[in-house]
Amino acid sequence: MHIPPHDNRNEPIVGPDHDLVPLNYFNIVTLKAGETFDYAVPGYETCVAPATGTVTVETCGETFADIGNRGVDVWDGDPEGVYVPSGAATRITARTDTECFVAGAKYDEVLKPFDVRAKDLDVVQYGSDGTKTHRKIKHILGAQYHDRVGRLLVSELFTVGAGGWSGFPSHKHDTDRLPDETRHDETYNFRFRPNYGSGLQMLQRVDNEPGDAYHIMDRSTVLIDKGYHPCCVLPGYEMYYFTILGGLTQRSLKQYFQPTHAEQLHTIPGIMDMVAKFK
Repeated sequence: MHIPPHDNRNEPIVGPDHDLVPLNYFNIVTLKAGETFDYAVPGYETCVAPATGTVTVETCGETFADIGNRGVDVWDGDPEGVYVPSGAATRITARTDTECFVAGAKYDEVLKPFDVRAKDLDVVQYGSDGTKTHRKIKHILGAQYHDRVGRLLVSELFTVGAGGWSGFPSHKHDTDRLPDETRHDETYNFRFRPNYGSGLQMLQRVDNEPGDAYHIMDRSTVLIDKGYHPCCVLPGYEMYYFTILGGLTQRSLKQYFQPTHAEQLHTIPGIMDMVAKFK
């Protein structure tokens, strides 16, 4: 499903128990310097991650100051974030004008909050210009926090260079059937540089049968409930997408690669490192 760019007025773009991705939650909170935003999402653990600007996050009696260091856009520095326990009352205070992502996954157990600074990021880069798959992933809540987070995975993905494919070889994660695959709902929010760039999100639900394709633009949101889902950006433009994954029974993601294209795993440099970082 494609949700076109719009002013969500600080209301959730993906609310609790969404019809397509019930394991995910997503909001974009836009604040002027000095403004505050209060929220709590019962049954969902969340992560506050500024797209731009700097915020202070208060939750569970703790204060995490000066989160976020980016200026004009998501390419202007590294991400930071705060993990917020399930259902916890939280206040975001804007230190500067900010656009702030709030990502969530369904999870009942209440854990402890913590912050993730730029120095703590888990970064992986793979692919190549020759295979048109060159990209960098910055994990905010990645594998290194497996013992501090319930089901939520939060990352930022960047195409490296102008044009190319991401999420290829095509894979899916819509069914719990270990050791081959796990059920993880996924939500994306896209950005392009320059911001009038655009791309394509494919969604092929059955191998070798026609699927759907969505024209994605700056600030498009895409919900992935099931199926193989590569995406691409037009030549001459860079693409970014904020990624939320929520598991049904576990946090570690086990991707199932599309049989038709699985042999491409052997042609893309470093891709198995990418797979390992989601575990």
